[in-house]
Amino acid sequence: MSFRIRGLEAEPFAPLFEMADADLETLGAKRVYADEPDAFPCRVSLTRAAVGEELLLLNHAHQTTPTSPYRAAGPIFVSRSGRTGTYQGELAPMLRDRLLSLRAYDEQAFIVEAEVAEGAEVLRVIERFLADPRVAHVDAHFARRGCFGARIERA
Repeated sequence: MSFRIRGLEAEPFAPLFEMADADLETLGAKRVYADEPDAFPCRVSLTRAAVGEELLLLNHAHQTTPTSPYRAAGPIFVSRSGRTGTYQGELAPMLRDRLLSLRAYDEQAFIVEAEVAEGAEVLRVIERFLADPRVAHVDAHFARRGCFGARIERA
């Protein structure tokens, strides 16, 4: 089963980078600079930010169906230089070596299936989930911190 992972659009975040830190704080956001090579996964590019790169840490609603009890939002990093990444049939770089919580949702945004996987097992779980006709999409979360990683859909 072919799948696609697409990062968030960069445009809605661009104006936030021009805001003063105090104004960001009133929105519950924070400007940060990557100080470790592997610790800041950008949800736009779906890659890890380079050391010294400017990012925003902010809350993002990723499961927004108003009639679903699984509505959800949480913290994400977005990089100032991030451009929307798209990956077809392969995991995005920031998902490749992490323990992931994979949650399969139906058209009404109800969870159909969920699994925790790492490494090559992630691809097998995605394929199994997307083979189920009830599944509309799969959301990947970083299992340890629970942050939204990316949405996975049939290609």
